[in-house]
Amino acid sequence: MCEHDLLEVVEIEESTGLSQWGWEAYRAELSKPEAVMLAARREPPDPSTGRRLVGFAAARVSAEELHINNIGVRAELRRLGVGRALLGTCLDLGAHCGARLAVLEVRASNAAALGLYERLGFKIVGERRKYYKGPVEDALIMTRPLVPKA
Repeated sequence: MCEHDLLEVVEIEESTGLSQWGWEAYRAELSKPEAVMLAARREPPDPSTGRRLVGFAAARVSAEELHINNIGVRAELRRLGVGRALLGTCLDLGAHCGARLAVLEVRASNAAALGLYERLGFKIVGERRKYYKGPVEDALIMTRPLVPKA
């Protein structure tokens, strides 16, 4: 992901109901060495909108843990494997950075995301009450072991 992707990242965030970090938070994250920031782009851009960004992922490796912060895919391009590819790449990069565990939170009502995470080996290990705002909702905590790769 590059700084020029951030306007579209925020647009996806706002249109899909993701927890909203906003432009400045993503910009700050881009400069951190422990950050894993991915963008899925289409080339050439969509002829009707000029948009390039299809989806994105934001994660961070810290203390042998990969924390997946946000994954978003344009609503009209879901169920095409973009989210799976972004998450798979995050997991691979986390393992290459020495992470032994992947962790994420997901809205309890997000059945599509829960299904994807479970298919990729994540298990529910806990809950955070009233974690999400707008609307207020519980988060399920999910983890998956990783095998560090040198």
